[in-house]
Amino acid sequence: MNVRTLSAVGLLPYISLGLLALSGCVTGNKFEDPPQQTADVRSRDSGTTAIPVTFTDRRTLQYDTGQTDPEIPQLFKSTSSGLRYRILRKSEGRKPGPTSPVTVHYRGWLDNGKEFDSSYDSAPAKFRLNEVVAGWGEGLQLIGEGGMIELWIPGSLGYGKAGRDKIPPNATLHFVVELISVNE
Repeated sequence: MNVRTLSAVGLLPYISLGLLALSGCVTGNKFEDPPQQTADVRSRDSGTTAIPVTFTDRRTLQYDTGQTDPEIPQLFKSTSSGLRYRILRKSEGRKPGPTSPVTVHYRGWLDNGKEFDSSYDSAPAKFRLNEVVAGWGEGLQLIGEGGMIELWIPGSLGYGKAGRDKIPPNATLHFVVELISVNE
């Protein structure tokens, strides 16, 4: 069938929509991937059954970040506190301690993939690990300088019942963080 025949039988609009769905959606200047599901990564403390968006699910979350290792683990590991993480880029560099000053690049989003904060739009962030939410302090001690990690921070290690600005109460926070340096 040619385009004229497809149009005559009313199939052209459906084929066009199908091609757009396969290629993702373009909004403004940003490419947005259709939501994808990832196995075994449900948030434990949110009580929801929706499968949260991971770093590898959407190109918009990967924009401007550094390279990952060729083989990224599919499953997340958990600490005894409830922090979930996976190492995206291993490093033998110096690891920070619980109060170390660090320089990082990061992007944060909610379960639905909506970004709420990023340093990639400006300059790397500098702070001490004891000055941020507990999940960050714990998670960044798992990688060395030059490493990259994806963190799933439960509400109890994030902003808790109070929430904050664009972050609802008890929200699971998702971050990709690149540890540029430990500044000690």
